[in-house]
Amino acid sequence: MQESAHDGTPRYPTSLGTSDADSITLLGHDLAGELMGKVGFGELALWLVTQRRPEPGDVRVFEAVLVALADHGFTPTAITTRLTYLSAPDSVQGALAAGLLGGGSRFLGVTEDCGAFLHDIVAAHPQRLPDEADEAGWDRLALQTVRVAHAQRRRVPGLGHPVHKVRDPRTPVLLRIAEDNGRKGPHLRLFEAVGRVHPQVLGRTLPLNGAGVCGAALADLGLPVGLLRGFALLARTAGLLGHLAEEQRAPVGMDVYLSVDRNARYADPSGNG
Repeated sequence: MQESAHDGTPRYPTSLGTSDADSITLLGHDLAGELMGKVGFGELALWLVTQRRPEPGDVRVFEAVLVALADHGFTPTAITTRLTYLSAPDSVQGALAAGLLGGGSRFLGVTEDCGAFLHDIVAAHPQRLPDEADEAGWDRLALQTVRVAHAQRRRVPGLGHPVHKVRDPRTPVLLRIAEDNGRKGPHLRLFEAVGRVHPQVLGRTLPLNGAGVCGAALADLGLPVGLLRGFALLARTAGLLGHLAEEQRAPVGMDVYLSVDRNARYADPSGNG
């Protein structure tokens, strides 16, 4: 919304801040004078979303999540980015967007799905959650949760990983960081318990993956579950920018394209072929 000051200069106030001819105010602070160089990006992102200044423990866990989710390996996310950059070399931002969207559901959705899954369980037991140290109580709740999901033929988000078959190395580290900073809340405790009890129901042991533990950590920070995919996108951006820089230094996009094209099996969309 545009307003005009007394001298006719346009102003653009929002609930987050105001921009005018002389200053930019963000979250009630002078952006150039009080925030730049003094507030880190993770702290600012949390502050903007929650409308309260985060404590150091919140920032520590949040930035650990961003680093954990920046890892995406040589997945369709990176392939899409490289191929888009190859076909539209003047549009780095287009390649970045294509990479984010290309990995949107499978590689970014787990964070949101797991956070929402745990949030629903925690919200349904507001007065009956186990005490923090009651590991047996968390195991009972987790066992009930996995059994219900299994009976409904629903997958439990955050279980399993295509590469880290035994243990995702990010999971214990993030759990430890949350514990050390006093941010290991009910979502992380329930997620950890799911990891302990799910073999009793599923008949096999699956690792708690990094995307899932990140969703649990973000939910414990009190962030809206509808924004968890957005935070995953935020983290992936760093990795995708790295892949684009790598493509500029040592191009492999054409090799990827040829490999994909040669191995593709084309089907008649009408179903007649």
